[in-house]
Amino acid sequence: MHPTLTAFKGQRGVSIASSVRERSGFLYMVSAYLVWGMFPAFFVLLSAVNPLESVPWRAIWSFVFSTVLVLATGRWRQLVGVLKNKRQFGFLALSGLLLLLNWQTFVYGAVSGHIIETSLGYFINPFFTIALGVIFLKERMRPIQWLAVSIAFLAVIELTVAYGQLPWIALVLALSFGLYGFVKSKAVEAVDPTVGMSVETLTMFPFALVQLVIFTLVATTTPAVFMGLSTNLLMMASAPVSILPLILFAAGAKWLPLIYIGFIQFMTPILSFLFGYLVMGEPMSAARWVGFIVVWLGVLLLIIDMASRARTQRKLVKPGGIS
Repeated sequence: MHPTLTAFKGQRGVSIASSVRERSGFLYMVSAYLVWGMFPAFFVLLSAVNPLESVPWRAIWSFVFSTVLVLATGRWRQLVGVLKNKRQFGFLALSGLLLLLNWQTFVYGAVSGHIIETSLGYFINPFFTIALGVIFLKERMRPIQWLAVSIAFLAVIELTVAYGQLPWIALVLALSFGLYGFVKSKAVEAVDPTVGMSVETLTMFPFALVQLVIFTLVATTTPAVFMGLSTNLLMMASAPVSILPLILFAAGAKWLPLIYIGFIQFMTPILSFLFGYLVMGEPMSAARWVGFIVVWLGVLLLIIDMASRARTQRKLVKPGGIS
């Protein structure tokens, strides 16, 4: 066979394999963000349970679930290795505490009638991520990013006026999740996502246990464990519901370019916003609409920037021709 034809067939095979991997990555990633987008609907089912009690249970059951996964998949040696590595353990422990803060804030927002504000947090999260890159990694922002971040900052000011106070739920969610991703990236990519989640939930466990004991001692309401089988099953289910999308995300991130992940991430706040507004009937005053529209304008600018970068990258990486 002619060597040029052989090379062409080889390139074609690589191209097909790459396309299949990208499609698989896309399906994994969409599934992850779809589950995250439906989180409010799940945690509304637990609205009878105080968030100060349901979140510790979520962390405890997540620790149990992730540990069982590690043992069932034979990754316990990797887990021991990470626990012995001070650097990896330190970063994962910190990311676990940030995740616990994020969970606590999100569940409080979901069960207290602030689902739309939780969606705001994930709309502005990319702006926090950009800011973290500038502050800690000394990255330079492109002009369109400066404009987008400035617009988002103005939107937060406008929404503060509209709410009559800082939209603290949105800000804590954006900051905690942005820092979570930044810190976890420092834990070295070689850490298996299941192992990493097990270490994070191990860190959460003692804090969750202390919080649960304190709440039980001071609470005047009936503890969740006495609320019936369905409530307890839902609290147990919060573990796989929390961990499986993280695994799907990790699987998708292996094959999907970051540029596409950037687009897909907006599925979650869009779904949350629609659930809060259309299903739960949360009010949206004219001033709040203005604030959200301004945020969406900033998001649109980020999407335009991402699309522009994607086109530039495609031009720089041209497929080889047949000579």
